Amino acid sequence: MAFAGKWELESQQGYDEFCKLIGIPDDVREKGRDYKLVTEVVQNGDEFSWTQFYTATHSLTNKFVVNKESDMETIGGKKFKATVNMEGGKLSVSFPNYHHTSEISGGKLVETSTATSAKGPVVLIRTSKKI
Repeated sequence: MAFAGKWELESQQGYDEFCKLIGIPDDVREKGRDYKLVTEVVQNGDEFSWTQFYTATHSLTNKFVVNKESDMETIGGKKFKATVNMEGGKLSVSFPNYHHTSEISGGKLVETSTATSAKGPVVLIRTSKKI
């Protein structure tokens, strides 16, 4: 149950380059750059409800069971099927344009998203504190 709780974004690295690469529009990227993203995770064993609150009016919830194919959605609204795996305490899933991992490290939620460009990997790392 290490993931359960509410988490507030503390820092992020690689935001602009990553968002540009996966096609997030400039206006959306600009609004999101300094927003204190809040993530709420409800965990019941291998069942998760993972909600990210982007603004007061926009949130996204993905519900999944570890190692079972689930219906997922990207921030851009694209629906897809994916299997979330857990290995060594890390959750990992492949979204349509990138690979995403989540882990608890030093009491913080660390989310790493990696996309591939012609120049090599582009990485977004978000670190959130429990609130």
